[in-house]
Amino acid sequence: MTTLTLHATGPIEPGEVWDRFVHPARWPEWSPQISRVQASAPRIAQGVTGRVFDPLRTSVPFVIDEVSDATREWSWQVTVGPTRLGLAHWVSPGPDGGTTTGLRISGFAPLVLGYAPLALLALKRLVALTT
Repeated sequence: MTTLTLHATGPIEPGEVWDRFVHPARWPEWSPQISRVQASAPRIAQGVTGRVFDPLRTSVPFVIDEVSDATREWSWQVTVGPTRLGLAHWVSPGPDGGTTTGLRISGFAPLVLGYAPLALLALKRLVALTT
């Protein structure tokens, strides 16, 4: 198993970044690898399940493991074929205002390393892109 941690800092305020995370319908706004999301609830919470669709209309199932509004942290698992990726996200105030967000990806090395560039692009858009 491989674990990789990514970070991005941008001008969007932490409350807005957190809102973009907790509402799966908003994920396509900032994540170019996601075209739509089907979720069992409009807001993430422990046990919420669903599917994330890419622009090619393929999809992967997910389940939310934990969510903490107090610390603005959440984690989930995505199943890719016979393997799973564990993803843990957090949101905090940036050092000069705005937001720093992080992602820890754990799983089968080729999946982690292959997904990392897309994930980093999404994180940068999450904290910088105005919608």
